[in-house]
Amino acid sequence: MISPVTSPIQPILDKAVAGERLTREEGVQLLESHDLVAIGAAADAVTKRLHPEQFRTYNIDRNINYTNACTAVCDFCAFYRPPSHPDVYVLPMETLLEKIQETVELGGDQILLQGGLHPKLPLEWYEDMLRGIKDAFPQVNVHGFSPPEIHHFTKISKLPLETVLERLKAAGLGSLPGGGGEILVDRVRKEITRGKVLTDDWLNVNRVWHKLGGKSTATMMFGHVETLAERIEHLDRLREVQDETGGFTAFICWTFQPDNTEMDHIPPTGAFEYLKTQAVSRLFLDNFPNIQSSWVTQGAKIGQIALSFGANDMGSLMIEENVVSKAGTVHHLTLDTIRRCITDAGYIPRQRNVFYEYIDEYDPNQTPKTFEAPKGPLVELS
Repeated sequence: MISPVTSPIQPILDKAVAGERLTREEGVQLLESHDLVAIGAAADAVTKRLHPEQFRTYNIDRNINYTNACTAVCDFCAFYRPPSHPDVYVLPMETLLEKIQETVELGGDQILLQGGLHPKLPLEWYEDMLRGIKDAFPQVNVHGFSPPEIHHFTKISKLPLETVLERLKAAGLGSLPGGGGEILVDRVRKEITRGKVLTDDWLNVNRVWHKLGGKSTATMMFGHVETLAERIEHLDRLREVQDETGGFTAFICWTFQPDNTEMDHIPPTGAFEYLKTQAVSRLFLDNFPNIQSSWVTQGAKIGQIALSFGANDMGSLMIEENVVSKAGTVHHLTLDTIRRCITDAGYIPRQRNVFYEYIDEYDPNQTPKTFEAPKGPLVELS
């Protein structure tokens, strides 16, 4: 009889599945491994422990970039323009409200509001924008202003971080997105960007926001100049803040999209590495309740397979997206396709809000399909 082959990383996987915390060294060992099947199975087991329900979720929102003017220089960004560039824009309020109205008509309850680091717009401009949105659409959550933007507002206004966040919250800011995280290691940040917030201040924006009662998401863009150890350091810094505040609702990772950027010489990272990194994130981030799939960068099929590699959420319908698409990655899914991806993966699709509360009507007689695993070796996905 042939004995089954035991993966050398199996003790680490067993530890994570049992709910024990992984060390940085163990996280690196997982990322160094090529045993995608074993890592994915462990991440799926953790997901099912945390989310034994038959549901997998999605939301409907719209990415609205109110300006593309930015004083930071990010080599990985194809969207921003220097403030003096002829293509610089700032959306007028009428256009902003039209975009939100379209989102509401499509069943959305949220907008993702982000821009560049504009050098001249005062804090009062952002407050007026938020009040205008909430006056017109009190039911819509504004998931707005990434930590680099918030940190930039403190410099422009010369006000303490807590004061800036309190004023934005009072004006209508509902939650913070995790944009501008990239890799939360200063060596990496200094190599790929100039004039932008470093790690401690990025984390502190979230820390203070959480202490004010706010919620936020966390992200990671990988597959460029970082090492595997630095990916784990990024996750560890997030885990530390979550231990302290409990304010992160979800983690989302995606691969760097090099086209049309100053870093287009870097080969794109494939689906194998994406699925492995997401799965390791699920195993390492033991205090994060939710992991989002990134179909926007990976496409529908990999986005669906990600539901078996640690994700319990398909992310957003994303009516509008301007940043990743500028880097040449354009995946568009309809609401029916997102729901079908969840159904075909063996789950019941449910619409949720940014706080991961169900906001749709549910038919208790609906049952999930029997899931059939995709045929063929996963190593061919990359």
